[in-house]
Amino acid sequence: MPTAIAYLATLAALTLIDLLWLGVVAKGFYRRALGPLMAKRIRWPAAAAFYLLFAAGIVLFAVWPAVQGGRVWLAALLGGLFGFFAYATYDLTNLATLEGFPLRLALVDMAWGSALTAAAAAIGAAVALA
Repeated sequence: MPTAIAYLATLAALTLIDLLWLGVVAKGFYRRALGPLMAKRIRWPAAAAFYLLFAAGIVLFAVWPAVQGGRVWLAALLGGLFGFFAYATYDLTNLATLEGFPLRLALVDMAWGSALTAAAAAIGAAVALA
């Protein structure tokens, strides 16, 4: 498998889709839900580190196994599960430890993380298999 190609495709899909979601589609939702907890400016080094590391996790746990079996649907399934567990870890920890972290935000974010990761994994696998 051309691992670098799978990684770059996964990284591009993950980043572009998530930035569209966070910056356009759900921007107001997150701003209202987080209120004063939301940073005034994005901390780009931390954001870049997240996307680089998370894309590597998607390739390792979803894209690579799916490509070895030649099944894009498997990448979507494994990616969705990986995204769910990763985002649930973040959101449920916030619910447990942060005063005023909204349950609705946690549920939306876990659903988004599952869908986003499934899509990025499927795109990465499809490109690698092409």
